[in-house]
Formats: sequence, structure tokens, C-alpha cells
Amino acid sequence: MANKISDETIEYVGILAKLELSDQEKEQARRDMGRMLDYIDKLGELDTTDVEPMSHVFPVQNVFREDEVTNGEMREQLLANAPQEKDGMFMVPRTF
Repeated sequence: MANKISDETIEYVGILAKLELSDQEKEQARRDMGRMLDYIDKLGELDTTDVEPMSHVFPVQNVFREDEVTNGEMREQLLANAPQEKDGMFMVPRTF
């Protein structure tokens, strides 16, 4: 598979990565990319017929909860910490 990586591909990847590669670095990149593609080909040989597809390695469940007020009875205690309050709300300096 390593032979399929052209000079143009290496140049293009270098441009995308905003790298100026020397000839030696281009050759190293070609070898590295070739090894990566060979590994991907090797993974493609695995028998996955009984493996269930998944989108995440951990079991994912909905972590959202209903938006319910849980500390509504503490309003007076919370406002006691406010430097200023008006109509049951914190007053803060205006910002522009």
C-alpha cells in the first residue's frame, strides 16, 4: 500500500498541516503513512460478523434530567449573601 502514496499527496498533506517538509521528512512521512494504511488494511481482514456496531466504547445513556427547581425555598438565604437586592433578585452594577 505504501507505493500508492504519491509526492502530490505528501505535498498536499504538508500544505494542509502548514508544514514545510524537507525531502527527508517527506520520505519519512511517506513511510509513516504507508504503515498506517497497511495497518488499516490489516484491520479490514478481521472477521466482525458477530460484532455489534457501536458509536462509543462506553455504554451511553441520556444524561439530561428534567429542569426542575430544587432549591426554591432557599431564596431568602441566597439573597442574604447579595450585596444588594431588589424585588427578590440580585442587583449588580451595569455593564456596557
